[in-house]
Amino acid sequence: MRYILLVLGIIISLHFILSFSHEDYGRATSLSSIKSQIAGSKGYPPYKDGIPEEYYQSNGTVPSPQGRKANATFVLLARNSDLNGIAMSMKQMEDRFNKKFQYPYVFLNEEPFSEEFKSFVHAPMLPIELPVYTSDRRVSELTDAPIQFGLIPHDHWYQPDWVDEEKASAARADMVRNQVIYGGSVPYRNMCRYNSGFFYRHELLQNYKYYWRIEPDVTFFCDLDYDPFLIMEDQKKVYGFTVSLYEYPATIPTLWETVREFIDANPDLVEEGNAMNFISDDGGNNYNRCHFWSNFEIGDLDFWRDVPYTKFFEFLDSKGGFYYERWGDAPVHSIGAALFAKKEQIHFFSDIGYRHNPFQHCPQGDAHKKGKCWCNPNDNFDYEGYSCLNRYDKMF
Repeated sequence: MRYILLVLGIIISLHFILSFSHEDYGRATSLSSIKSQIAGSKGYPPYKDGIPEEYYQSNGTVPSPQGRKANATFVLLARNSDLNGIAMSMKQMEDRFNKKFQYPYVFLNEEPFSEEFKSFVHAPMLPIELPVYTSDRRVSELTDAPIQFGLIPHDHWYQPDWVDEEKASAARADMVRNQVIYGGSVPYRNMCRYNSGFFYRHELLQNYKYYWRIEPDVTFFCDLDYDPFLIMEDQKKVYGFTVSLYEYPATIPTLWETVREFIDANPDLVEEGNAMNFISDDGGNNYNRCHFWSNFEIGDLDFWRDVPYTKFFEFLDSKGGFYYERWGDAPVHSIGAALFAKKEQIHFFSDIGYRHNPFQHCPQGDAHKKGKCWCNPNDNFDYEGYSCLNRYDKMF
């Protein structure tokens, strides 16, 4: 015992000597600093530190200041009829970001893409002159980046045979009577289920690590002169968002009790230091309906492919709630990220201006100027009454 006390005394003495004689050592080993390193939290949301300056591109001739790119792609789930909206979204993405960084595109559809879609035939409604595809499936003018077109496997998209259609159709009719948005739509439910548990399994995505989801008819307001994929990679993030809000309660009446059932059966899969406080105000007894709006998301494909989320989705899917109710991929992704990742691994991209009607995020202050954003800073959903960003902030 005396030897143990002697050793402890020597260690403590050395600590105080180094703390006084080496200021950096003292800062690094202070109790508050050690606590911060262990918890991974600084007492405020990580996004408030901003993006380190070394990530910003100083000229237009290199992919990134680091001279490297992440293993990443854009993912666009689209139908042939979405041509106009896709062209507008893609044009903005190229102008604001990808003409500098040159990440590829993967298009997915439950039906074969038409030659019109592939060739981007000019549509009179568009205020831009549309380019055409070359034979190697590159857009000759809109982008120099590679594009691939993928067909979604039948079993990944359509309502499974084991779903009780009589029960499902009754639920749809009830939602229509109650004027629930997309309440009567089977294709919408197919899409929600596909985005929740299947898109990352597509063969065209198997060689990628990260993705950025883009939808038709969205707006990107700001120049992006750094690579968010590298931020995800270097800072070990798994999920990035710009808008968060509350889900419609009529669409998910039994979702949380199903989640609770899964947690009770698989407590070992729930990550320590998670983001439960974003989705629940009482430690997980109830769901506050907060979710990240998944029409914009930058994510780690391996996170969805890993055991915790895979088991989670398969359990949810087995309950039939995607069809007996109208479970959306936004709450499913958000709950999955909140349970199976550390809270610091979920990132708010505060400097990416974005709109998907009717909500938008417009960067504030210096970020607005730095990004040459053209949105009105006062038209910003971040802390409106129906936003959940305040709950995200308070987690830290």
